[in-house]
Formats: sequence, C-alpha cells, structure tokens
Amino acid sequence: MTNPAIRWQLRKTATKALQQIARRWAPPPRLTIIEWADKYRWLSPVEAARPGKYSFAVTPHLTWPGGPLEALDDPAVTEIVCRKSAQVAWTSGVLGNALGKWIDIDPSPILVLFPKAEAVKQYVAEKLEPMIEATPRLAKKVDLRSRKLQQRQDFKKFPGGFLKMVGSNSPASVKSTPVPRVAVEEPDDCNLNLRGQGDSIKLAKERLKTFRRPKIIIGGTPTIKGLSAIDAEMEISDKRIGLVPCHQCGQEHALSFDNLHCDEDATYSHPVYGTRRPETSYYVCPHCASIWNDNQKNLNLKRGRWQATAEFRGIAGYQLNELYATFWGSRFQVLMEKKLQAEHAASLGNIGPMIAFVNSSVGESYEYKSDAPKTAELAERAEDYPELTSPQGVLLITAGIDVQGNRLAVVITGWGRGEESWRLYWGELDGNPVDVNDPVWTELDKLLSRPIPTTSGNLLAISAASIDSSDGNTNHAVYTYVRNRQRFSVMAIKGASIDNRDREIFTKPAQSADTSQDNTKAAKYGLRVHIVGTHKAKNLIDQRLRLRGRGPGRMHWYQEIRADYYEQVTNEVLAPHPRNPSKMVWQKKAGRRNEALDCEVYALHAARSLKTHLLKDSEWDQLEQQLLQPTLFAPAEQPVAPLPKRATRSRGTRSRATY
Repeated sequence: MTNPAIRWQLRKTATKALQQIARRWAPPPRLTIIEWADKYRWLSPVEAARPGKYSFAVTPHLTWPGGPLEALDDPAVTEIVCRKSAQVAWTSGVLGNALGKWIDIDPSPILVLFPKAEAVKQYVAEKLEPMIEATPRLAKKVDLRSRKLQQRQDFKKFPGGFLKMVGSNSPASVKSTPVPRVAVEEPDDCNLNLRGQGDSIKLAKERLKTFRRPKIIIGGTPTIKGLSAIDAEMEISDKRIGLVPCHQCGQEHALSFDNLHCDEDATYSHPVYGTRRPETSYYVCPHCASIWNDNQKNLNLKRGRWQATAEFRGIAGYQLNELYATFWGSRFQVLMEKKLQAEHAASLGNIGPMIAFVNSSVGESYEYKSDAPKTAELAERAEDYPELTSPQGVLLITAGIDVQGNRLAVVITGWGRGEESWRLYWGELDGNPVDVNDPVWTELDKLLSRPIPTTSGNLLAISAASIDSSDGNTNHAVYTYVRNRQRFSVMAIKGASIDNRDREIFTKPAQSADTSQDNTKAAKYGLRVHIVGTHKAKNLIDQRLRLRGRGPGRMHWYQEIRADYYEQVTNEVLAPHPRNPSKMVWQKKAGRRNEALDCEVYALHAARSLKTHLLKDSEWDQLEQQLLQPTLFAPAEQPVAPLPKRATRSRGTRSRATY
C-alpha cells in the first residue's frame, strides 16, 4: 500500500495543477471599468504626480451616476463624447482605464486616433507604457520588450486583440482593418480633410460598421466656434451636465466661471490685475449666495451627478470645465489669475490668451464677434428673377465648378459694371467625376453651353469658367476635360496654400524656362494650372455679402435658389491659423459643406481673368454693344459671349458656346 505521505503529496500536486488549469481557463471576472480600476490599476511616477494605487478620490466626477465610465459599460451607449477643459483627467481616467480593462479582461482590436504621429509617441512614452509597467495585470498581458510579438511603439499586441495608435494625417493608417472599439484624442486638432479622402474622424468611425455593439470614445478641448469638431460631436449627443449640490442650501447647479469672484481693493493697483486680488478668490452658490472655498467645492463634488439635457440617441455627451478639477493647479486663485491675465491681454489687442483661457479652462469654443449677415437675412434679400435668366445689368457670365468625389457643384454668375453680380444658377450634378467617361461631364457641357436669355431678348453664353483640380483622385479627369476646352476659356485651378494669404485672386500661370523639364501632371496634358488667391477672394466675398441695394460690388441671388446656398456661402470663419495663431485664415466650419462658397471664389477668379475689376465705363459700354449688336454673320438666335478687349486670352466675341 502506498505511503500516506506520498498519497498526500500526490493529491497536493494534482490539486495545484487543477487550480492552475482552472485559473488559466476560467472566464475573466465580471467587473465594470470603475471596479477594475479600483482593484487593479496602479499609477507610475512618470504618469502622475501622485504615484501608487489608483484612486477616484481626486476625480469624483468620473464615478458619478451616468458618468463616462459607466456609459462605456452600458450596451445602449455606442459613443461617449466629452467637450472638456484641461486638467479633468480625461486621458488617464477615462481612456486609460477603458484601455486597461479591455486589454486585461475584455480584449479586442482597438484603434486610437491622435492628431499626429508625434502625439502617438508622446502618449505611449508618457501615459500608456508607464501604466502598463506600473499595473501588474497589464504587464503580464503586454510584453513591451518583445519583438517576436510584433510589438512596436504604435502597435501593442495582447492575448485576444491589439492596440493600434495612428496619426490622423495618414490615410493608410486611419483606413485600417475593422475594429469594434475606436478612441479619438483631441478631434479639433485631427485632420478634417485627409488628402482629399474626407474627415479622418469619420474614416475612423467607418471601422466600426461591421460590429453590432461598437464603442467610440471622443474627447478633446474645443477651439473656435463653428470650426470645432468636438462641438459638432456634442450637438448630436444627450449633452450631460455635471450638477453639484451646495453644502449650504443643497440646491444643485452646473459649475460656471460666472460664479467665480475675487475681492477688490481700492488702495491696491497691479499692472495686470488692477484693484482685484486673485488670492482672495471664492465661488458663490447661484441659489443661496453662500461662499465656497476650494476645499468646500471639492467636498461638494463628491455628491455630484450627471444629468442629460437633450434626447438620448446612443451618444452620451459630457461638458467639463476646470472648476470640476481638484488638482492644486486648478485652485480658484490660479483660475482667477488666468482669467484676469487673459482679460488684460485682450484689452491691449492680444486675444490669444483669452482664446486659450476659454478653450483650456472654461472648456468652450471661442466665438468671434462678427457683423456678417445671417442666412435668414440673405434669404430675405433674394430677388424676383428666374433661374438661368440674366437680369438687366448683366453684360458677361462666368462659372465656377467645384469637384467632389460623387458630384460637381456649379455656380453661374452674371457680371455688370463695378463687378456687380447676379447668381444665375446654383446646383449640383451627381455622378462619378473620377471617370473621364462618366455622363456627369457631358451634363456639365450641356449646362455650360446652355444659352442664357437676357431681359432685352438676346442670348448670352459663358465667357470663362474655372474648375477645381486640387483633388488628387479627380485631377486626371479634370485635366482631360479642360485640355479640350481651353479655347473656350475653361481653366483648371487650385487654391493657394493656407499660408499664402497675399496671393492675388487671378494671376497668369508661370511659364517654365525649359518646357522639356516641366514634369508636372498638368503639363503632360498640355495645360497650366491657375493658382487662385482664395484668401483675398473670400475676404472680398465676405465684404460684398454685407452690401445692400444696387451698385458696384453688390451681390444678388434669385428667390428660387436652392436653399442650402445661404448656409454654404457663409460656412467659413476667419480665425487664427491652426499652426500660427498670429495669422487669420479662412477655415470651414466643422461638419458643414462649403461648395457654394468655393464655387463663388472660382466664378470670381474666372471674372478676374477677364479683368472685370479693371474695366472702365467705356469698356463696359463696348461689352454692352457686343451684346446688343451681335457679329454681322452670327444668326440672331446664336448666344454671344462678350469678351473685354483687355482680356488676356483670345480676344473677340465668340458666336458659339459649344463645349
């Protein structure tokens, strides 16, 4: 018979083996993200000022009922959006904890979109790898040193999935394999026109389409009102606000900088703060007027909650400003100093610090004050004349064509003395402009060659047209189209770079000194591309939209013009350059279309090619004579395309408008 000691040892060994097998094959624990972070997450000294065991005590707003971490565990929520200030622990507390739990106990492929590749490197070095190294459960799952597992700085593999981090300026990276989870960091800094292929955020969202219960996390600081991508995301969310109760009266409210104050001292004068003393800063309850200090505010935060202010349609949205932060650098005194410094700089004409304060502390987009007309006002100014009919005063016509991936947008404009202008047509031709043989190009020919009747009974033809060739996907078709129509003053154009603000609206294309060495794509088609001074053109259009009545520079449009014209022609804002805030440049509002404005720019470019801004009264008289007295041998029903004698291309009146 076996020795009892041996039997005991065998049973012990077998039990241990079974326990190891059970641990290996047991299902992962069912924990929420909050429970996982409380139980397993550790902070590295590289990642946080307070290293050690992770605690939500310093970020209570993340654990309130209905908060972002709770929403991430809710199957009814597909997207979590946060428009935030700095210092609210979004990247570490929301994205970091979500990634930690997913890697550890709920693995899958994950894509994180950053504005640039440099931001990926910074996040990996300062946040991700320190979190993995400091958290034992993650260190076991992600081997940061292994090359056999194809580990790279921007690609981390773990059992059951991977984490891929990409910059928004790489089409190949953004258009990657399908994933069920996507995160976007700082969407306002992401590329919204990815090499002509569309919005990088929308392209990233496309990766989720094949999954039944996808999750997307989008968090960032807003920039300029109308241009902010995070604002656009918040608009379709349920817009949750953080309600904090007062320790004195118990009433709840969303924390606001309107309630932050400090004492004034008439005997004190500071070069920046004046008579105000930021060291005395305090917060006032809007319900009972009780005074809060920093400690009382932080204690009140522990009893807060989230409340939706709009209909929930699968997207949970959160608004956070720096008053919700409990960190030392977000004390009332520090925030008041930032506010007073920004106000002082603005009073001296420098609005940069104010924009930074509104964005990074208040957590809202900065709104430029403008006297530009609203869309309703433009609609009220519409005039009673039919589409594709020239009202009295029109002496020549140009067209501007914007090329999109699935359509051509067209504005046809009539011009008169002093560059007074009338919209004769605004519309779009659906098709596939990438294909040179697509019927959309034939439809464009028909539209551009259509005779346009005048009030005097004559017929006008288009004198010049400018067509956008900047999209790398469609420029082959555009060049093919333009090559055969140059004799009709059809020009291929591209907008000047965002940094080239001083370029004139129209300039002749530069001639190469040695044409045999001209290897541009356009040159191979026998043409040269015109570069449009878009900044000056949009400045001029913006000024002219404000003018009323009749006379030089006035713009007119017909009552039946397609309704989206008014919005599209005003869908750009003059705002600081993204990389150089000292420069003001025109930028498209986030999530809006602006093809009508682009077409207006191109039609103006075509007009400037005919020198409409330089014509004297006598030259306008000559154009009127060309219209009233067509060439001797032209049939009466043949449309006329008047051309000023000082125009740079072929002179004379064309009696045909056949494209």
